[in-house]
Amino acid sequence: MRLNDLYSSKGANKKSKRVGRGSGSGHGKTSCRGHKGQKSRSGKTLRVGFEGGQMPLARRVPKRGFRNPNKLEHQIVNIEKLNRFKKGSTVTPEMFKEQRLIKDTRLPVKILGVGKISKALNIQVQAISKEARKKIEEAGGKIELC
Repeated sequence: MRLNDLYSSKGANKKSKRVGRGSGSGHGKTSCRGHKGQKSRSGKTLRVGFEGGQMPLARRVPKRGFRNPNKLEHQIVNIEKLNRFKKGSTVTPEMFKEQRLIKDTRLPVKILGVGKISKALNIQVQAISKEARKKIEEAGGKIELC
């Protein structure tokens, strides 16, 4: 194969619309802009969400509540998912990531008490519920908050 044998696949290259090249082109006279109005003029650009002076939708819709920009969202792991680790092992957020129980090791992890645990594990997490703590300690495990 040589460079002169190469060609683009069908539909890869599309011809640009050449406007204002006479009435025979189909894009003549008004150059696809229609008649008069703000959008037909040169040099006019409209910002996103502009509705011609009408009150924009973002301002018409009522707002309720408050969104805290500093809200700390925990990644949830239920206690029943801990049974996949070996007995006596130390479980860290990195191990949760390897097992695909969490998505990001930089975000805090919280253990919830849904299910049963049958192994004694040493767990290092940022948060844990009372019920989960009770179940892990009953199984002989330890919790370290980091």
